[in-house]
Amino acid sequence: MDAPYSAMAPIYDAMNGELDYARWADFIEAQFARYAKTKPELVLDLAAGTGSMTIELAKRGYDMTAVDLSGDMLSIAADRIAEEGLSGILLLEQDMTDFELYGTVDAVVCCLDSINHLTRRGELSRCFSLVHNYLNPDGLFLFDVNSPGKFRTVYGENDYILDADGAVCCWRNYFDEESGICQFDLSVFTENEDGTYSRSDAVQEEKCYTKEQLTRALKKAGFELLGIFEDYDFTPAADGDDRWYIAARCIK
Repeated sequence: MDAPYSAMAPIYDAMNGELDYARWADFIEAQFARYAKTKPELVLDLAAGTGSMTIELAKRGYDMTAVDLSGDMLSIAADRIAEEGLSGILLLEQDMTDFELYGTVDAVVCCLDSINHLTRRGELSRCFSLVHNYLNPDGLFLFDVNSPGKFRTVYGENDYILDADGAVCCWRNYFDEESGICQFDLSVFTENEDGTYSRSDAVQEEKCYTKEQLTRALKKAGFELLGIFEDYDFTPAADGDDRWYIAARCIK
């Protein structure tokens, strides 16, 4: 069994190829404009993966730090940053529940349901407390989660086969409504130069969080909830939406 995120690193970008990171970054900047008392300069991309949002925001002039648990993901991010000719981006291989920065930042973004990967008791509180600790006063925390509706209908007990640019990912889900945990059994088949395939197996988990749980955890960590949205137009989120976008401000 491979490390959960190492197995996915080579095909992560292909699997998320439909995402428009420029449009998502537009929404992040719209939240900066609406909620930030001064425009952020120092931004942390928490659980940055292969660096897509880090790169997009760096291109827009933000001083970026990227934290991710997976060294394999960050290695890809480093190559992509070099290809883009960007410099000054700090990459840190650290756990989002136990990270250390060299100073405070003006905003923290955490994209692609990374918060749902906090599955163990106390992890959500530790993550939110650390984010608060490294935010400047009135700093913004912007993140998204998969909604309870997505856990029940899209994940559930469903199986998927994904063709991802020279690789195939077989993905089987087991969602436990009582615990709120969804287990993903993954098998990734990557094509070799000689036409054969190498197989990597991994198990990942995500936890389903309700609006009430997220609101309580944010308040306990010292945040003011600014809104939970269904898309990039600031429409309030409904239970049937697949993804929720959350904005919070550091208040104490």
